[in-house]
Amino acid sequence: MTARDGYTLSAKRYDPADGDAEHHANILLGGATGVPQRFYQRFARYAAGQGFSVTTLDYRGVGLSAPSSLRGFRMSYLDWGELDLASAVDVLARENKPLFLVGHSFGGHALGLLPNHHELAAAFILGTGAGWSGWMPKSEALKVEFMWNVVFPPLVAIKGYLPWSKLGMGEDLPIGVYKDWKRWCRHPHYFFDDPAMGHLRARYADVTLPLVFATATDDPWAAPSSRDAFAKFYKNARLERRDIKPDSRTGPIGHMGYFRPACAPLWDDILSWLVRNKPERPPHTPASPGKATENEIH
Repeated sequence: MTARDGYTLSAKRYDPADGDAEHHANILLGGATGVPQRFYQRFARYAAGQGFSVTTLDYRGVGLSAPSSLRGFRMSYLDWGELDLASAVDVLARENKPLFLVGHSFGGHALGLLPNHHELAAAFILGTGAGWSGWMPKSEALKVEFMWNVVFPPLVAIKGYLPWSKLGMGEDLPIGVYKDWKRWCRHPHYFFDDPAMGHLRARYADVTLPLVFATATDDPWAAPSSRDAFAKFYKNARLERRDIKPDSRTGPIGHMGYFRPACAPLWDDILSWLVRNKPERPPHTPASPGKATENEIH
């Protein structure tokens, strides 16, 4: 897949078994910061088994969309939404099917960045918050501030990028993502409080689609208060907020557990909600018959 500015991205598509595409709808998975698309493959396969076609991708600089070295690699954090995810929307919108976004963490930020969000029928967002440590439990806030102010700066100065993988926290991140993220996490309302980002308020207010913002009550990075601090800028969306309480079936959820197999009951809730919000569209006619496949998209 090619981003809007020509950058080559790695993407993968999960299609239902031949004849089982009962919903005739596409899901685009907007992943979290530093989380490769392979992390979402279990959810993607599950949704494909329920009749959806699901597309995942690695944003530029991450996973299979990263250059051989991140040293000297320049980009803005916003590129992931404005150029990368937007390109996937362009591609999928041409298929004459309803298109949904399922977003995780940054995926909920990305929705408002999309210049083509009007192509989406609805979006279900998990674990998205405002990033400010003041919304976090005290112990997590202290740990996060220590990482931002003590651990990360010398590592970035030495490497020229954030070597997150060395800390077991995710994929390495380009320096532009690190700098933007650090700056915005200083503010209670994330980039909406950044004077240089004032134009984003109007863009988020332009989103009017049905939208769920769900967060686990044990999510230390996107607690309900953090979610609400960010979600309120989707002020014209048909917005529903949901608090997910971990139980004996799911076990702890935290920030990453939404897409682990124990949360399959949550996946059913997501897919059912998408079906209820599917608009009437002309039926899609497959280009050619064939067996269900998982395809790399170039």
